[in-house]
Amino acid sequence: MRNRMRIATAVAGAGVAVLALAGCMTTYPTESFRGDPEEPLQSVGGEGEGVMISWLHQGGQIALTTWGSSSCPVVGSDISVVSPAGEGNTVAITTENPAADQICTMDYVPHTSVFWTPQEVITGEPLTVQVLGEEFVLPIK
Repeated sequence: MRNRMRIATAVAGAGVAVLALAGCMTTYPTESFRGDPEEPLQSVGGEGEGVMISWLHQGGQIALTTWGSSSCPVVGSDISVVSPAGEGNTVAITTENPAADQICTMDYVPHTSVFWTPQEVITGEPLTVQVLGEEFVLPIK
């Protein structure tokens, strides 16, 4: 009986660990904040284009920075793999403007959404990021 309890406890613990690890790789932003990302490794795009894509944390995260109204920012809501490494290494970031139906301020400030880099893409080849009808190519990290 004791061995069965130990086995049941071990199996339950392993299941919790698997669920915890699976939860680490989410498709929604891990952070969303006003401003630029701190210490990006490499970036493409910029304020003049209204969008910047950056590698963060040694390539473990991807940041989307958009410029626009501080009261109605365009934010990243989801990241998905379009083609995995070796077959295009491409992701798409979906955006939303949750306050679009409100009166927005006429300022022009950055807003950043940070995502975990999907496991199906790699930093060892250029990463194409599709967002807001455009494509940006992050160089090899």
